[in-house]
Amino acid sequence: MIATFVQDGEAIDHTPDTDVAAGDVVVQEDLIGVAKLDIPAGMLGALHVTGVFNLPKEVGAGKAIAAGKKAYWDATNKVVTTTAGSNKQLGKTVAAAGDNDPTVRVRMSQ
Repeated sequence: MIATFVQDGEAIDHTPDTDVAAGDVVVQEDLIGVAKLDIPAGMLGALHVTGVFNLPKEVGAGKAIAAGKKAYWDATNKVVTTTAGSNKQLGKTVAAAGDNDPTVRVRMSQ
């Protein structure tokens, strides 16, 4: 046998080095997940790597994001952006967010 089934892959196991709060975005190289629950440092928890989430975005003139755009995670500012650069791909937006909306809805897919 070459492969052994481990889990469905909607959520993955994660043991953080520091405390992670429920809803935190966790970046592991090119893999991004959202903590389902609080995960204390050194304890096994779970990260969603698929699903639809409301995530923070920048607010202000010119900060609207249309539905269907590629979404990237800006780990420095902890916001969704449509700029690739050094940001990690998160998925695609599934609803438009206006300039003054504090969040944008993203379907995670990596």
